[in-house]
Amino acid sequence: MTTAQEERSTDELKALAEQAGRDLEDASALEILQWAAETFGKRFCVTSSMEDAVVAHLASRAMPGVDVVFLDTGYHFEETIGTRDAVDAVMDVNVITLTPRLTVAEQDAEYGPKLHDRNPDLCCAMRKVQPLEEGLKDYRAWATGLRRDESPTRANTPVVGWDEKRQKVKISPIARWTQDDVDAYVTEHGVLTNPLLMDGYPSVGCAPCTRRVLEGEDARAGRWAGRSKTECGLHG
Repeated sequence: MTTAQEERSTDELKALAEQAGRDLEDASALEILQWAAETFGKRFCVTSSMEDAVVAHLASRAMPGVDVVFLDTGYHFEETIGTRDAVDAVMDVNVITLTPRLTVAEQDAEYGPKLHDRNPDLCCAMRKVQPLEEGLKDYRAWATGLRRDESPTRANTPVVGWDEKRQKVKISPIARWTQDDVDAYVTEHGVLTNPLLMDGYPSVGCAPCTRRVLEGEDARAGRWAGRSKTECGLHG
């Protein structure tokens, strides 16, 4: 049987996203995710970098068994993979791991070693962006952990918006949260977090392109340090 969410056209989905962004601006993160679950059902998923499991935990309350999509680039810290495995084991979610078409060894053979140092945009495109495009194809909406306070490039993140590139509804339920809000939620609910967050890494990406953050730097300063690059391409 065809469901209502599958019948919506792209224009209808875009209008829905823009209206919801206005209507839900002051809603709680849980209310935003409940709206997503009711509106999209199984055509909704959460993406997680396994920096922490806050959005996955919130989504599991709104929609038990929700799909949580993780991109295994082949370059992750061991702690990140461990966090993914722990989330899969203890939370009421369905973790789906996406992998690039090429292994690290295959990429090294074709493009030369350490592509991330020579052309990080191409490396991210092959190891993050392309796998996500393929992994999201059966969903109408996806949720992220983006927050407005993380960096200037994220300051205008809507709680619900339209992902023009992927033609999907993009939901950022904790966009209005601060780090203090995240910490309070983690403490209240005992949410799993990546151990690296307590070791000087407030933002955790691939190991070759992530360093500890210095005092006074913003949370994402340790990502692609020394380069003009600030995003991997998943969100811009």
